[in-house]
Amino acid sequence: MLETAIKIQQLHKTFGKNVVLENVSLEIPRGETLALLGRNGAGKTTMIRMLLGLLKPDGGSMEIDGCDPTRDAIELRRRVGYLAEDQTMYGWMTPIELCHFLTPFYPAWHQELADDYLERFHIPRHQRIEQLSKGQNVKLGLTLALAHQPNVVILDDPALGLDTIARKEFNRDLIEHLQASGRTVLFSSHLLDEVEAVADTVAILDGGRIIRQSSTETLRSEVKRIVLTSDGISQVLPPQGLRDVQQFEDQFIVTVDGAADFVEHLTELGVDHEVVDLSLDEIFEAFVIGRTQAWPQAGTPVVV
Repeated sequence: MLETAIKIQQLHKTFGKNVVLENVSLEIPRGETLALLGRNGAGKTTMIRMLLGLLKPDGGSMEIDGCDPTRDAIELRRRVGYLAEDQTMYGWMTPIELCHFLTPFYPAWHQELADDYLERFHIPRHQRIEQLSKGQNVKLGLTLALAHQPNVVILDDPALGLDTIARKEFNRDLIEHLQASGRTVLFSSHLLDEVEAVADTVAILDGGRIIRQSSTETLRSEVKRIVLTSDGISQVLPPQGLRDVQQFEDQFIVTVDGAADFVEHLTELGVDHEVVDLSLDEIFEAFVIGRTQAWPQAGTPVVV
């Protein structure tokens, strides 16, 4: 069995003059869960649609569970479960009717498994889909994505539109099942405070490029916020990996990727500093909207 479940190399896509994805490369090992993070319009859905063979790339290559999305469309749909951001289903059907309708399209469809999901997710089998709540619709979509026993599951912002309680409940059910099943999962999300509990790895997509990919644990251990006085910051040059600088009166708050080396340097120079841990949400903001222009030149007095 292939060790890499999803492999993307130098993927490129433009719409007119707008470059949406520029030479994006990404690998997801089999059995891992990767969260694709990015602002609205960053290209997350475009990348997912190309992985599923729904959109043709302008350049690069893709492989998902051994299939080329541009050549192996039918086999790909058998191996991959997909839950769209706002999936449309036949509202006049009931969940059990929809399951029976889909069965012929998937040779590996497992109705007992679908029944188990309907029960696990508390989805009424014989109620019209149009009468289900938003949360029940999302969980029904997940049931349909999993019932044909795919090796890879792709979720495009699945909890979008759910309230806080429904999101947490959905993620709990998602984690409980997918982690136990050993499937490979790629999901996009903008709900960063809830990603950490689900993802093994995160990839940040910005400006059409993957600007950072690592485990959530590594990301939080390497990206730190450091508080310096105006006197202290004027003694050092900006470090490599600087992501954000903010000045508050006589203090500077800087966010650094690879903070350990910079902290060691500050200690060697005897510069007073404080290291602050960051949430994934704060790290993401530093990468995509951080500004570094406020760093003063070494030896230059700081106006406060």
